Amino acid sequence: MNTHHNLAIKVFTLKKNKKNNLRKVNYLGSAKRALEIESQALQKLKKSIGKEFLSVINVLSKIKGRIIISGVGKSGHVGKKIAATLSSTGTPSMFIHPTEASHGDLGMITKSDAIILLSNSGESPELDDMITYAKRYNLPLVGITSKRKSTLVNSTEKILLLPEFREACPLKLAPTTSTTMMMALGDALAISLLEKRNFSSENFKKFHPGGQLGSKMQTVKDLMHKGREMPLIESNKKMGSMLILMTEKRLGCVGIVNQKKSLIGVVTDGDLRRNMNKNLLEKKIADIMNKKPKVISQEKLAVEALNLMNKHKITQLFVTNRSIPMGVIHIHDLYRVGIK
Repeated sequence: MNTHHNLAIKVFTLKKNKKNNLRKVNYLGSAKRALEIESQALQKLKKSIGKEFLSVINVLSKIKGRIIISGVGKSGHVGKKIAATLSSTGTPSMFIHPTEASHGDLGMITKSDAIILLSNSGESPELDDMITYAKRYNLPLVGITSKRKSTLVNSTEKILLLPEFREACPLKLAPTTSTTMMMALGDALAISLLEKRNFSSENFKKFHPGGQLGSKMQTVKDLMHKGREMPLIESNKKMGSMLILMTEKRLGCVGIVNQKKSLIGVVTDGDLRRNMNKNLLEKKIADIMNKKPKVISQEKLAVEALNLMNKHKITQLFVTNRSIPMGVIHIHDLYRVGIK
């Protein structure tokens, strides 16, 4: 009886200790360790790129067609992201799954394209048909792998070799560090090609018309009020006419121009409040206008207009070209499209 009782106590104690041990797992420590492993690998990757990377950029920048990305498993998922980043930064690209390529999608690849193949091991047989196709039509072929002695290295004319690393996965099974390095290398290619092609924010805007990115890439010209919407009046006009104009245009300001149509000042509703008295209508416009108004050019990004308004605590800006008013933009125009 005592033996059974003691055994039961030991079993209960073991189960309790096991539960306590599970609770004591330092998940935060695990997360930080994974990030540290991958961070160190990225630093090694940074130091490893050199002449071969520049050679790849030189080849890819001369491609008249698209850059075809392919890979299987996690490398395939990374490849899709690389293709998307390249396309959105001025380098036409698309992902083709190697299995689909072997069943007809090779026909999507033209003689003007280049191919980048991703395989951590460098031994993915699914890529064989794409390698053969590239060699048959003399297409530029770039491999990204971590194994110097591999089929992929032996089969491609350009290779970007990942430095030695250990996966962040404690079981050393799940692709973690390897996929992080591949994705970072893809970003490095995209940014290098972006700069080599002189890809501008205006180009970026064309490829991102929707969402927050699209709104942030809009220019002042896209949002400004122009033509008959602009509240403009000559400095020799009467104060009453200016008040009527400000009320009609509903932008909280009036631009004051000279006979040459150059902007020489601005009157805002705040200026009116500061000068509000019984003699206001008898004053000259020039007496209350701001003779050094803040202005902006129409090529500037709309977010730059918002920054300027916030910096000087104003709510509108006249848009000028060599002192000639081209438009006016109000802070509400920016808020309306989600720029805050």
